[in-house]
Amino acid sequence: MEINLLLAVLIGIAILLFLILKLRIHAFVALLIGSITVGLIAGLDAGQIIGTVQKGMGGTLGFVATVVGLGAIFGGILEASGGAKAIADFMVAKFGLKKAPSAMVISGFLIAIPVFFDVAFIILVPMIYALQRRTGKSLLLYAIPLLAGLAITHAFIPPTPGPIAVADIIGVDLGWVILMGFAAGIPTALIAGLWFGKHISKKIFVAAPEGIEEENHPKLPPITQVLLIIGLPIVLILLNTMASAGTFGTLNTNLLNITALVGHPFSALIIANLLAWYFFGLKKGFTKDQLLKISTKSLAPAGTIILLTGAGGVFKQVLTDTGAGELLASSLSNAGIPVLAFAFISAAIVRIVQGSSTVAMITAAGLVSPLLVNSSLNSIELACLVIAIASGASIFSHVNDSGFWLVGQYLGITEKQTFRSWTIMTTILAFVGVLTVSIIYAFA
Repeated sequence: MEINLLLAVLIGIAILLFLILKLRIHAFVALLIGSITVGLIAGLDAGQIIGTVQKGMGGTLGFVATVVGLGAIFGGILEASGGAKAIADFMVAKFGLKKAPSAMVISGFLIAIPVFFDVAFIILVPMIYALQRRTGKSLLLYAIPLLAGLAITHAFIPPTPGPIAVADIIGVDLGWVILMGFAAGIPTALIAGLWFGKHISKKIFVAAPEGIEEENHPKLPPITQVLLIIGLPIVLILLNTMASAGTFGTLNTNLLNITALVGHPFSALIIANLLAWYFFGLKKGFTKDQLLKISTKSLAPAGTIILLTGAGGVFKQVLTDTGAGELLASSLSNAGIPVLAFAFISAAIVRIVQGSSTVAMITAAGLVSPLLVNSSLNSIELACLVIAIASGASIFSHVNDSGFWLVGQYLGITEKQTFRSWTIMTTILAFVGVLTVSIIYAFA
C-alpha cells in the first residue's frame, strides 16, 4: 500500500511534466489530469475522484479568486494612471544618478506589489535606458536591481498572486506571509539586486537600444498618494494579523470585529480599488467607461492564475484524501529531511524542469500542504514555508521560462549574456531568500 501511494505521486508528477513539456498542454489541464491519475493509482473510485476535484477546486478558489481578481484590477488602474512611473521618477530624483541602482531596486520592490512582473518591467524599461544614456555605464547596473526588486516582490509579498496561492493552499494568514516576505526580501534585494548588479555590470557592458525613448507622462499622480494607496491594503492586513495575535493587548469585541473586517484581504483590496478608481481614475480624467475597460482587461492574466491555483488545490486534496501526503510526511521525517528543505527543493525542481514559477509554486504547495495536517508549526514557521517555496520557484530562470526571453529581448543582450546576468540573479535570489527564512524558521 505504501509503495503504491508513493508510486502514485511520482507517476502523477511525471505525467504533469510530460503533458506540459512534451505535449504542450496548458498547466491547468495538466494539473487536473495529474491529480486524477494519482487518485486512480491510489485506489479512489470515480465518485471519490470527482468529489475530490470539486472539493479541492472550490475550497481553494473561494479565497484566491477574490484576492487575485481585486489585486489585478488595482494594478491595472495604477499602471494606466502612470502611478508606477511616478514611483520610479520619485526614487531617481531622491537618490540621484550615483545611487540610481538603489532607486531602481526600491522602485521594483514597490511597483510589483500591485502590478504584474512583466507589465511593470515593460513600463520601466525606458527609464533604465535613459539612465544608461545619461551615465554611459552598463545597462545591467540599473536593469538587474530593477529586475531583482520586481522578482522578489512578485514571488514573496502578497497581494501578488503567487504567495497568495501558496498561502491559501498551505493555510497561513497573509499578514504573516507579508512580514516574512519583507524580512527575506530586503537582504535578498541588497545581494541579488544591488551587489550582483554592480558586479555583473563590470563584466558585461550593455548599451541601451537605440530608438526607444522614455515617455513623458504629463499627469502623473502625486507620489504620496500613490504610496499611501499601495500601502493601505498591506497595512490593514498587517493590523488585522497583529490584532488577532494579541499584539495590541485585549481589545473589545467591536474593535476586533472592525479590524477583522477592514483588515481582511477582501475588504482591504476593495478599499484600495475604490480609492484607486477615484484618485487614479476619475480625478485623472479617465471616464467611467475607460476605467471599466481597464478593469476588464486587467482580469485576463488573472484568470489563468486563478484556474492554475484551483488545479493546485485539487492536487493537494488528492494527496490528502488518498493518504499519500501523510505517507510522504512520515517518509521525509524518517529520512531526516526538514519540511523547509523539501518545500524549497520540490519547487526548484519543478521550476527548472518546466519553467513557470507559478506552476512550480502551486505544485510544491500541493505537495507540502498534506505534510502539515498533523504538524505543530506556528504561523511564522508556516509563512517561512511559503517563502521557501517562492524562493525555490524563482531559481535558475532559463530558456523554458518566458521571463528569460522577455529580459533578453528588452535589454538587447544575447542568450549567453542573459544566462550570466538574469539567470544567475534569479539563482542568487532563490538561495538568499531560502537562507534568510531558514534562519527565521530556526528561531521561530
